[in-house]
Amino acid sequence: MTGARMSTRELSRRSVLQAGLLGVGATAAPGLLGGCGDQTSARMPGLRAGENPWRRFAGTTINFISENTPPTAAIAANLRPFTELTGITVRIANLQLPSLVQRVALDMASGESQYHVVYADPYQVLAPYSGGLTDLREFIDGDGFPPLPRGVGDFVPVQLDAAGRFGTEGPIYTLPYDCPTMIWQYRADLFDKYHDAMASALGFDPTPGPERTWEEYYRIAAWINDHVDEVPYGTGHQAKQHDSLQCDFSNVLWSYGGDYFDGGRKLGLLGVRDPGECTLDSPASIEAAAFYGRLLAIAHPGSTTWDWDGVGAAFRAGQIAMCPNWHEFAASNEQVLKGKVDYAPLPKGPARSANMYGGTGIAVSANAKGAERGAAWLFCNWATAPSTQLANLRSSVGGGTPTRTSVYELPQVRRAEHRPSKLPNMLTRDAVRTAWEPANVGLRPKIPMWNACDTAIYTELSGMIAGESTPAQAMRSAKKQFDDIVARGWVA
Repeated sequence: MTGARMSTRELSRRSVLQAGLLGVGATAAPGLLGGCGDQTSARMPGLRAGENPWRRFAGTTINFISENTPPTAAIAANLRPFTELTGITVRIANLQLPSLVQRVALDMASGESQYHVVYADPYQVLAPYSGGLTDLREFIDGDGFPPLPRGVGDFVPVQLDAAGRFGTEGPIYTLPYDCPTMIWQYRADLFDKYHDAMASALGFDPTPGPERTWEEYYRIAAWINDHVDEVPYGTGHQAKQHDSLQCDFSNVLWSYGGDYFDGGRKLGLLGVRDPGECTLDSPASIEAAAFYGRLLAIAHPGSTTWDWDGVGAAFRAGQIAMCPNWHEFAASNEQVLKGKVDYAPLPKGPARSANMYGGTGIAVSANAKGAERGAAWLFCNWATAPSTQLANLRSSVGGGTPTRTSVYELPQVRRAEHRPSKLPNMLTRDAVRTAWEPANVGLRPKIPMWNACDTAIYTELSGMIAGESTPAQAMRSAKKQFDDIVARGWVA
């Protein structure tokens, strides 16, 4: 998951994970995790006659490095089923994404394998370091391994490409592991109460849905500012000078027909090493920036200090009536505003509705050897299996939402899409189903140098919002920086 898409409440529940106490079958060590010593040989042990392939690497210890995410929280709290199935011990390092990226880069450069399983963010790990990850077809199509349940075709298609591949449609470097997606979150109780008054004043049905436009979203927010006493502001945003600002703006950018580079869907799904010239100076991109500036001008003033956690907390605290945010905040919303929140795809612009996908996959390090290599694959297989994803969804300490289409078709999951729901993240199912359609999904450029580009765009946007530059100036400055970054190239 790109960035820590969790509320402060969720993080506090998981403070034990950050301290290193990571559940049955998991052990932790301070600082960098220790290697596994002499239990690894360069050659992977073969499957003996009559041996259970899940037990092929029993006695092996592997290290999994992950961002602190809902599925990792759930897995860390309940590793016993994997350990009992395989005889493998898993040690988990939970880190913030920048620290994870740094450690993974150092590990790959060393030629050794401190970390055998890697949470491979598509933009900060997969794109720049795909050469350090294993093509998982080695295991999926190989002999001597348990089959991948339901095969790769069971993963949500856009997620398999966006999180799992780089450059071409052949190699599969990761299996989709989490899938946070930005959607419209709103106080259904207030929209119901004021529906008729809003409709009469605005001249359209204000009910959030795929037919609403960003201009209508603006007008709804402005009306709530002036006429609703229950909340101080109609809308709030994750507009801090941070990755979250890029995320929030990108939805508007794409909906207006703007983009960071030419190449659109292919660039977002498969990625390239050289994306060509930046297109942020296009008329559509400048128009999108101008609208975003207008929207922030009527939003809660705290927006410029909030990331995704901040806007999520403000929404739950009754400070705003609606916001774009990651769908996995639904569980926290339901804890505080039970029955009062609903979800829809983000509004459309002149071109389309665009809903940013922020998912990530897990990978086997190309440096992993011998039994550790095979054990790492068994963990990836198990951690993304439908049965594990269902258990994660039910977890009291995390879980996220599934990346497997078959899980969404289970009767108990289908029932949870409606209140009362024991799986509150499933209340977003209709919205994310629409958001993941090819016409609606929002995909950042999957390029090795995205981290530097990300910093450039959110820095320029922050200055624009503060009145230091016009939308045209901000976009043209960002374009120049993108072009300079790309021109320098990338060497892993």
